[in-house]
This record gives sequence, structure tokens and C-alpha cells, in this order.
Amino acid sequence: MGNGAKWEAGKNTHENIVYACFGGFSNTGIVAALAAMRAVEELGLKKAAVGCLAALPTGVVSARGKTAAALRIVTVDGCEFECSRKTVEAAGFRVTKSIVLTRDLGIRKKPLHEDIGKEMKNLMEYVSDEDVERAKQLILRAITGNP
Repeated sequence: MGNGAKWEAGKNTHENIVYACFGGFSNTGIVAALAAMRAVEELGLKKAAVGCLAALPTGVVSARGKTAAALRIVTVDGCEFECSRKTVEAAGFRVTKSIVLTRDLGIRKKPLHEDIGKEMKNLMEYVSDEDVERAKQLILRAITGNP
């Protein structure tokens, strides 16, 4: 589809869009990314997709069209800076649900760059499966409305 194409929720698009801030190389950013991808995997691409956060303010037509057509826009941020929510709103969209992992799940943010120059651990050693699952459940509830 090119410029001027019309998107409709559920037709040539996804019903819901999840925008996750990958967190500048932090544990909470990794959790946000993994949880968003796992929620989409569980729901299926007709029901939800992870949107390209950088595409919104740069005016990518398909990203803006699909976001405008979405029934719900969910943002997932690792920390209180809320970069995802602020980027989506600055691009002119209304966020249906904002999730902040430090606030909503009490996860403590740890910048991975603290280990640069030292022995870096495997990336997945900075996150827990439990945190990813809890974040995924918040995203699923935001999309489905089920408690």
C-alpha cells in the first residue's frame, strides 16, 4: 500500500498496536521488548503487532495508518521516562494504556552499560522469565480487557 492508503482495524492491519521502548540497553528495556513480542505471539498478528516506535515521528505512512486504525494503542516503557508513551503522543496519537515496568511491576532498572569494560554477562542474565511473564500479562490485559 502506498501513500493515501486507508487502513481499517482488522483488515490489512492489526487490531491493536504495542509500542515498546527497548530501554537504551537496560534490563527493563529488554523485558519490555520480550514481553511485547511474547504478547503478540500469543494473540496472533491479526489481533496485535509490535509497532516501530521510530517510524511514527518520522512520518512513515504505513506505520501512521496502521496506528490510526488500531482499536488500542498500548505503550510499554521500562522506566519513568516513558519514552514510548511520549513518542506516540508527540506523533499525535492517543495512548489507550501506558505500562511502566518500574512503576507497575516494581522492577528496578539496571543499565547494562555498567558492565561494559568488565565481564559482560549473557544478555538474558539481566532479565528474569518471571518479569517478562508479568509484563506480558499486563500487555494482554490492556489489549483484551480481561483482568
